[in-house]
Amino acid sequence: MADNLLDGRLKLRHLVLATTVAEHGSVVTAAEHLHITQPVVTRGIRELEDLLGVRLFERTVRGMSPTEHGTAFLEHADAILGEVRRAGKHLSELSAGATGTVIVGTHLAGSNVLLPRAIARLKRAHPGITVIVQEGSPELLRTELLSGELDLTVGRLSSVEADRTVRRALYREPIRLVTRAGHPVTRSATPPPLTELLHYPWIVPIAQTTLRQELETALARHGLPLPADRIECTSILTMRSLLLETDVLAALPELVARGEDQLSLLGTELETTRTVGVTLADSTPPSPTARRLLSELDAVGSAIRAELA
Repeated sequence: MADNLLDGRLKLRHLVLATTVAEHGSVVTAAEHLHITQPVVTRGIRELEDLLGVRLFERTVRGMSPTEHGTAFLEHADAILGEVRRAGKHLSELSAGATGTVIVGTHLAGSNVLLPRAIARLKRAHPGITVIVQEGSPELLRTELLSGELDLTVGRLSSVEADRTVRRALYREPIRLVTRAGHPVTRSATPPPLTELLHYPWIVPIAQTTLRQELETALARHGLPLPADRIECTSILTMRSLLLETDVLAALPELVARGEDQLSLLGTELETTRTVGVTLADSTPPSPTARRLLSELDAVGSAIRAELA
């Protein structure tokens, strides 16, 4: 195995070829994506494997799959290419002054209050900055963050330590039970007990999500199971329509429903909260435009802490 990858033989094109083949699982598709011929891709991968002294890919019935060595190398290749992308963006923004682009990923928590308010503040101060917001699952957003496709992500911070990232907590947000305004349970003078609420249909997060686990734990503290009559959903638009048009209840971050005249927050306690904040890749400092958005997120986060208090 090569013990010196800085002798000039390793090229950025090798990293691009390897990561593209891994992404598409096929030499043919990778060649089409890169607008080059299949032999060029095959030759480049062979050069890289000869240089490293290991096989990076193996052919399977599903296409090209990374070997154990390939998986390890691709993690570093993604990080290197992400650094190159961020370096180019950083230089462009320095040349452009108070313009440029910041790309932020988000998923439910923080997407309806924290991020919109911060973007509005940023655009008032720097109208020349373009903000691109991309939604996705936490796993997808983390992958895009580490590859340099995202500048930062906004949302729930997991209690599990995430390597190669830096996380900044902004506030803790309670999880509340939400219904439509005028729902029968809102007519009670006191918060209805959970045992009574289980007689209604619920919207719950899909399995394997953190919020689903937290909801199950909260119900278990009262010796209760998940509602038998339930819809499993993570689409906020679908949830909102169901809440407004039916008698379902949903467990949601408080700020998703607060300020909605057509929705009601029940006083019944679930005794669970989530930490909302910002996540960045730890391998490089944020770009100038990302730093400006971070500053606004800090300011909005401070205001939200006061509101929730």
